[in-house]
Amino acid sequence: MSVTALGFEEFNHGYSRDANFGSLYFYLLEDTASAYTSMQVALLNGVTMGGGAGVSIPGTFRVATDKTVFATPETLIGFHPDAGASFYLSHLPGHLGEYLALTGDKFNGAEMVACGLATHYSLCANLPLLEQQLGELVTDDPSVIETSLEKYGYLVYPDNMSVVRRIESIDKCFGHDTESEATKTDDAWCISTLKRLKDAASPLSLKVSLRSIREGRFQTLDQCLIREYRMSMHSISEQISTDFSEGVRSRLVDKDYAPKWNPPTLEQVSNDMVDQYFSPLGEVEPDLDLPTKQREAF
Repeated sequence: MSVTALGFEEFNHGYSRDANFGSLYFYLLEDTASAYTSMQVALLNGVTMGGGAGVSIPGTFRVATDKTVFATPETLIGFHPDAGASFYLSHLPGHLGEYLALTGDKFNGAEMVACGLATHYSLCANLPLLEQQLGELVTDDPSVIETSLEKYGYLVYPDNMSVVRRIESIDKCFGHDTESEATKTDDAWCISTLKRLKDAASPLSLKVSLRSIREGRFQTLDQCLIREYRMSMHSISEQISTDFSEGVRSRLVDKDYAPKWNPPTLEQVSNDMVDQYFSPLGEVEPDLDLPTKQREAF
């Protein structure tokens, strides 16, 4: 189920079992894929977001291309980065994970390799040859797979204007707990970025997503998936806020890009509202029960 369909379903009819099933399916798929013991090669060619990123990034080998576009733009539609994003984003250098989670900015293939989201880079035109060679392998030896990937790989670096080269500014801006602390910096880029956030993203989603990344830094992938599932179910139930359906309506359905967030400002988002997103779901909707107990390291 797409984000548009899921959000619009909630917008028109409120919480639905279909929405629950769609979310549950992807969380179980991601957990199973991440615990798979055989070597995995994910070809990140084209849009790599949401569940697509969730089932790919915890894998062993991740090949980005010149067509790759990665982002976690959920705060712009009143949601939060899910599908394991709070785990893999929180393990990026410095506070780059917070930056990506809150801004929803896009990364290309070279940037994914530079920060560790991808392990290799290849040209889109070479993927058929790469796939053919990988398909002919009869081994799980990672060194053999590595040799095949290197044969069609390229050494790339982010553009000089890439945000990956602004780690120091990112840490100054996104290493704080509150906006008021972050705005005390004299970094012009930081001030501009914070203004862009306030103009576009759901205030509640910003606070919820920041806490999610911070908690993910000290949790296993299983723990992150269980927590994110809670957050997702609370979000689509609309018992705390209607920001998800409003964000989908504004950005993906009507496309007026004028959402009416509730609450409308960061100052009006209470700690209690944020806490509710992380609370157990209860008997009516049980927490996520994952079948896997062991997994490979990220």
